[in-house]
Amino acid sequence: MGCEAAVCDVHASPRSTSYTFPVAKVGPTTTDDAPPLDPEAVERAYHFHRAKRAARERRHQESRLAAIRFWLVLALVVLVAAVVAARTMGEIERVFGL
Repeated sequence: MGCEAAVCDVHASPRSTSYTFPVAKVGPTTTDDAPPLDPEAVERAYHFHRAKRAARERRHQESRLAAIRFWLVLALVVLVAAVVAARTMGEIERVFGL
């Protein structure tokens, strides 16, 4: 059973000579067509990564401060709720004579 390489079925016959498809060959590479180097690219990359690092540190610090604010506000709300509950219980005892 002869078959073309591009049309050959893997299950066709165990006597098939090739199971691979032909592929294009890679042409030679030349360095003559390399793009010109940007003289300011290194400086821009340095500033970019420095700004990225500063933003990451700023985000970390803001996250820490947000956590502190959250716990302070939560403590304040619990304190206010306790004071209101105590005053309410005092009024209930006074009105109903408990």
